[in-house]
Amino acid sequence: MSDTVSFSQLMLPEAIVRAVTELGYETPSPIQAAAIPKLLAGEDVLGQAQTGTGKTGAFALPLLARLDPAQNDPQILVLAPTRELAIQVAEAFQAYARYMPAFHVLPLYGGQSYTNQLKSLKRGSQVIVGTPGRILDHLDRGTLKLDKLRAIVLDEADEMLRMGFIDDVQTIMDATPAGRQVAMFSATMPPQIRAIAQKHLKDAEEIKIASKTSTVERIKQSYVMLDGNQKLDALTRVLEGEEYDASIVFVRTKSATEEIAEKLGARGYAVACLNGDMNQAHRELTIRKMKANQLDIIVATDVAARGLDVERISLVVNYDIPYDSEAYVHRIGRTGRAGREGKAILFVSPRERRLLRTIEHATKQPIEKMSLPSGQVIEQRRIESFREQLAQTIETQNLSFFQDLINDWREKIDTTENDLAAALLYLAQKDQPLNVASQFPEIREPHARGERDDRPRRERGDRPERGERPDRGPRQRREMKGDYQTYRIEVGKEHGVRAGDIVGAIANEANIDSQFIGNIKLFDHFSTVELPAAIPNEIFQHLKKVYVRKQKLNITVDSGAAPAGDRRPSNGPGPRPGAAPRAPRKPRD
Repeated sequence: MSDTVSFSQLMLPEAIVRAVTELGYETPSPIQAAAIPKLLAGEDVLGQAQTGTGKTGAFALPLLARLDPAQNDPQILVLAPTRELAIQVAEAFQAYARYMPAFHVLPLYGGQSYTNQLKSLKRGSQVIVGTPGRILDHLDRGTLKLDKLRAIVLDEADEMLRMGFIDDVQTIMDATPAGRQVAMFSATMPPQIRAIAQKHLKDAEEIKIASKTSTVERIKQSYVMLDGNQKLDALTRVLEGEEYDASIVFVRTKSATEEIAEKLGARGYAVACLNGDMNQAHRELTIRKMKANQLDIIVATDVAARGLDVERISLVVNYDIPYDSEAYVHRIGRTGRAGREGKAILFVSPRERRLLRTIEHATKQPIEKMSLPSGQVIEQRRIESFREQLAQTIETQNLSFFQDLINDWREKIDTTENDLAAALLYLAQKDQPLNVASQFPEIREPHARGERDDRPRRERGDRPERGERPDRGPRQRREMKGDYQTYRIEVGKEHGVRAGDIVGAIANEANIDSQFIGNIKLFDHFSTVELPAAIPNEIFQHLKKVYVRKQKLNITVDSGAAPAGDRRPSNGPGPRPGAAPRAPRKPRD
């Protein structure tokens, strides 16, 4: 269907069609073609589709078309599992509504100032996009009113289940008006998600879009095995040693786009970053510069690069491996355009082998292991590039003034033409030295001892995914790299807390990836959690104020002591509760 219809044929308003067209979308994706007409007609929708299939447009475009522009109260509520997705969805709404007057969308997630959020809520927004914890917090405070809500969307519902948010989602759903429209999207349909659908969706037709992940035949795909601290050096070698016209480097976070672009710029590259903090005008300017050969490299997040179509891009570097195969296909699809060949290089750590194999399985194509360009290769590339510049200069420029200088200097310095040319070449190459082979020592492949077992967790006897089991006491210990500190939080079994609740709150509020959240132990009145020891003080102070199950975490460094009623082995002396974090220590065995 999406091969034959256009967005205008789906009966979307002209203002929305114009915005979508300018964003570079030509025809609806399968999930969009199936869901948009139903949502436009006011029907409930249950959609099953993988990430990267256009789900955001599938619900954002039709729901925007049904907005009442005269009403400034929340009309659409979108629940997302993470702050990153909430921001991405909010940005998509803003982009799609760029020609809708007086439109306002507000993302609400942990880590933001409550003061700023309250000010924005008072000003009014038609669309609210947020994480379940922060939305529920505003509902409890009475600062978010949903009495005029027209539609609610659950985006990546299975991920919210995995992160332990499903009870919060149920509570929020129960707080919305009975007549509102409901759209639920999930990559999978576990029983808990289907139960929510049966309870809250009315006569909803299930739309299931099969994943059609495929690779572009003209794209040569390779991977490099290395540790995280080797990535920047590896990226420099790739950019120096590979032949390409323009390149896009994909990372996971907005902060990484800025950091890597800054470091590449300091090394002399014509580079810019694209991330969700940039407005559409800035994004369009960056793309124009790349098309005009004023930029050679863009460092971007997945969402910021959507719709990016620049024929010059012949190299894609996956600096951070994507978590799903659809995102990988979208990334490498930025190259190999207009019949041209392209290259895609993937940086993989030993612990990420499972993700690599998942991508290979989904794309039905092996990704070949490659060696990074050696110092000799980089040196030769620089010499050839300099020689090409010399030849072009000789061919295109009037050099008579400089030829007279050379003749004059040769006589005054009393040297040969060869020595004079060598000296000038030495001075000209100082910013990017040609003799660099010794400056690029070999990057050794890391040991694979940190590689995880690729079998399903239940098959290997490890703990199941977070949020999928009832509380059964302390979780199975897992090995953590680096220095970790045990912290105490003032929420426990008596408050109905689960490990998944704690993981979700910390991951969203402190922006700490769940892989860096260690062992969690639940006691009657409190819990303990292992986190990286070097938590910035501002994050540590913010976590004190975070609520889980309506209880303030009030996080402190764990002293090892337990109050009456909470029996546990003593962990030895430590600072009193509330003390500042002490020197890092490794997790206890």
